[in-house]
Amino acid sequence: MALTIWRHPRPEGVAGRCIGAGTDAPVHWRRAKRLARRIQAHARRHGLAHEVATSPLARCADVGAWLARWGWRHRIDARLLELDFGAWDGRRWDGIGAAALDAWTADFLHHRPGGGESLAALLTRAEVSPDAALAVGHGGWMLARRWLTEHPHEPPTAARWPAPPRYGERWAL
Repeated sequence: MALTIWRHPRPEGVAGRCIGAGTDAPVHWRRAKRLARRIQAHARRHGLAHEVATSPLARCADVGAWLARWGWRHRIDARLLELDFGAWDGRRWDGIGAAALDAWTADFLHHRPGGGESLAALLTRAEVSPDAALAVGHGGWMLARRWLTEHPHEPPTAARWPAPPRYGERWAL
């Protein structure tokens, strides 16, 4: 099944911070509703079922909740979670320290930033599609899924890892 996924709307108060699976940053209700309307229009235009899978974190699930209010089926799928940054989660990037960041980039695939989840684990999660053609997820999951599609036999490196999608951006994967 083809997957169309949107990155969640911009959360509140996260500028300059490492935000992963351990931070349930809120999204303003208007942003969540606006993205839900865009997903609804996309489904209507393409004749897609009214069902959406989202990460359990509020920045994604709030979009699904709006769609559910309008009669959609909303499935929570933990496989769509962002990378778990462990002790780094919620901290300012500039407070993590160059040595810790260098250790991660030196072993980009297997290092567990902040003692959390390795990129290898995220890539494994991203191999499996949610049980819906439409989804709302996180930039890290979207990048992992795209990497698997575009570089199926190549391990990622920090130097080649692309920038995340913009908030609210839609990708067909």
